[in-house]
Amino acid sequence: MIRPVPFRGGGFRPKRIRGVGALVFVCLILFAEWGTRAGWISNLTLPRPSDVARTLFDLAASGLLWTHLSLSLARLGIGAFLGAGAGIVVGLMIGLSSVMRSGLIPLVAALFPIPKIALLPLFVIWFGIDETSKYALIAFGTFTPTVVSTYGAVDNVDRSLIRMAQSFGISTKSIIRKIVLPGAMPGILSGLRVSLAIAIILLTAAEMIGAEYGVGAYILEAGSLYDLERLFAGVTILSMLGVALSICLSLIEARVLGWRV
Repeated sequence: MIRPVPFRGGGFRPKRIRGVGALVFVCLILFAEWGTRAGWISNLTLPRPSDVARTLFDLAASGLLWTHLSLSLARLGIGAFLGAGAGIVVGLMIGLSSVMRSGLIPLVAALFPIPKIALLPLFVIWFGIDETSKYALIAFGTFTPTVVSTYGAVDNVDRSLIRMAQSFGISTKSIIRKIVLPGAMPGILSGLRVSLAIAIILLTAAEMIGAEYGVGAYILEAGSLYDLERLFAGVTILSMLGVALSICLSLIEARVLGWRV
């Protein structure tokens, strides 16, 4: 009797189990609600999640939620698009050109360790206190990590595939389009996750200086009044924004990297 052998070549591919992430969030919220109501957690330290939810509902009902969120999304989208787009282009140039690699890697290495938040006053001096300084800060903050992740992803492409294509006389343009870019795409998308997280941090910092509306301005106003419900409501909005961006990137990965088994 022939016994079937189970497939053992999954390659450590992670399986997505639906509902586990949501369950973790629910458990943490229920624990915080129980702790604040039972007195184990002081309301001066952590507000009740139910009060935070009520604050978010009131903010949405008043229409201010969309006012703050729309401006923040516009700033985040423009700044991250400029910075990440330029970072991908420069990273590909470094990965594909020896001249660019020799000239730009020292510059990127010098710019990468600089705390971008510390440059906010300088950007305000250069570009003014209006929207341009916020776009510039977010773009600069997402540029360097995207460059590093992009040329690192290009360097990690299997060189045997490139040599094989060259041996068959395939043009350089086709090699880049059909081998290098698909092979580097997982690393590029992983780098974008980090870059977008940095963009949200810089967005919050930029909106705390010279912005009347925006999630960062809302958090700063709540903190100055020691209004913990509003403060945690603003933090919740940022957290939900990060989760939404992560889901969008996951959908892009599933579509772009569908060739992986």
